[in-house]
Amino acid sequence: MKKLIIDIRKLEKFVSKRKVAFVASIDDEGSPNVKALLSPRKCDGIKAFYFSTNTSSMRVKQYGENPKSCLYFYRKGLIKYQGVMLIGKMEILEDNAIKQEMWCFGDKMFYSQGVTDPDYCILKFTATKGRYYCDLRTENFTIQ
Repeated sequence: MKKLIIDIRKLEKFVSKRKVAFVASIDDEGSPNVKALLSPRKCDGIKAFYFSTNTSSMRVKQYGENPKSCLYFYRKGLIKYQGVMLIGKMEILEDNAIKQEMWCFGDKMFYSQGVTDPDYCILKFTATKGRYYCDLRTENFTIQ
């Protein structure tokens, strides 16, 4: 079977068009937990992704105890299925500058105190490696 050749720019474009990201965390028993999130607020290629969430959420607690994480983006076409898994670590950011940068108008509905709401934080995922799937073939890659 012919090997895939990874084009990072094409992967960046693919990921940027996804409206949902699946994000994994590790619970206190060491089991993986997966959740669908709306697309990232900001992406730095396929290296870093920023999501907004509640500081009080189960995920924030899990990432505080174990930052290991992965993201998964996919597209299911009529015939073709593509998927990108990124493996790395999640950080919890509570700095006002980054919270202000990621703030969106509709967030006020979830965080009544605005950008300074103590229940509003940013999750930053930093990828170190990944795996791409397309047309029954897979390829691992590292991220610089």
